Amino acid sequence: MKQAGRAGRKPQLGQEDLRRIERQLKRGPKAFGYRTELWTAARVGRLIEEECGVHYHPGHVWRLLRRMGWSCQRPSGRARERDEAAIAEWKRKKWPEIKKKPEKSGARSFSSTKAD
Repeated sequence: MKQAGRAGRKPQLGQEDLRRIERQLKRGPKAFGYRTELWTAARVGRLIEEECGVHYHPGHVWRLLRRMGWSCQRPSGRARERDEAAIAEWKRKKWPEIKKKPEKSGARSFSSTKAD
């Protein structure tokens, strides 16, 4: 008895292609002229197209990366110029002044489901 064949399209990239892409990814984005050290799906997609001549949608690029053992890493998003002491001071002095205060307890409810 014959087993069913592979479902879906055959992969456009072989194992050697994936190894070549991974070697290039390890070099980092700056080696390819990008200003930051962040690989985005669009950047990886361009790399795959340049290296292998295969165009992938950015959403599929992430699936390829996960299959290769790579994971999504997000930068912390904090400015290098961040002044932690000034932030702590602001939180201690200014925030309490501008923060909304709770209404007086016992205030009437305007809910239509609450009985008086």
